[in-house]
Amino acid sequence: MSTAFFVVAFVAALFLVAAALAVSMLLAPRSYNPQKGEPYECGIPTKGTSWMQFKVGYYLFAILFLMFDVEAIFLFPWAVVLRELGAAGLVNIAFFLLILILGLAYAWKKDTLEWK
Repeated sequence: MSTAFFVVAFVAALFLVAAALAVSMLLAPRSYNPQKGEPYECGIPTKGTSWMQFKVGYYLFAILFLMFDVEAIFLFPWAVVLRELGAAGLVNIAFFLLILILGLAYAWKKDTLEWK
């Protein structure tokens, strides 16, 4: 019974996605303009090639930002149910924070946080 339910749900999901794509292709307005294929940067036309290399430091900085952003997302629900979790919840979040602090210390040691 449960296998049949999943098969029916999967087929229904595929059908609904295909139907939504077909309807959007039929009803969506189309605009064929050569400017649509050009790179766009803040409304200013680009000069020269738009394909250029970025320093890897920008990517590392962005990944660190996401890491601590995700940390904040996980800390809010934990703070809400802290009394229900008791000591086990405190130990778990301490371990979570320890891993994040070690990651921050590693990034700091490698000078990833320096904006050069």
